[in-house]
Amino acid sequence: MREHQRQSPRKPLYTPQERERRDSSPWTLVQGVLAPFQFLVFLVSLAFVIRYIITGEGFALATWSIVIKTLVLYTIMVTGAIWEKEVFGRYLFAPAFFWEDVFSMLVLALHTAYLAAVFLGWGTPLEQMILALAAYAAYVVNAAQFVLKLRAARRDEEAAKRLAAEPPLSPVGGAQ
Repeated sequence: MREHQRQSPRKPLYTPQERERRDSSPWTLVQGVLAPFQFLVFLVSLAFVIRYIITGEGFALATWSIVIKTLVLYTIMVTGAIWEKEVFGRYLFAPAFFWEDVFSMLVLALHTAYLAAVFLGWGTPLEQMILALAAYAAYVVNAAQFVLKLRAARRDEEAAKRLAAEPPLSPVGGAQ
């Protein structure tokens, strides 16, 4: 018979104190509003970019949509850093969000490279759109990281509620 090793439980994303700071921070609401707004801006912009790539029409519209998407990205990154400082005590790279923040730096770099290409006239319009698509692909991966992290936090909270609701175990045997 083979023995199964028991996995140690995953460390919760938030300590009780961090959860309290998260829940009381106004930046949590800001992030909660900006994240879906940014995704909507992304979808609209992506449609304009694909339209330009397929038809060759609407370069200016696609360009401005990417610029707007990038400004929204910068906004969510700055407010996210403030949120992280309030909840975890550091602006970026808190252990709970380390890899998401690392990947966010790539997303920022690609979006910023796109802005540089546009405003400095680097590359053809098609090359600029391909750079934007690379930035958008990185953004999708990063957004998925954060969605998975949010789901993990919800699972942690549900598990904590279930544990709190269970009656305490009674001692076996007891004194007679």
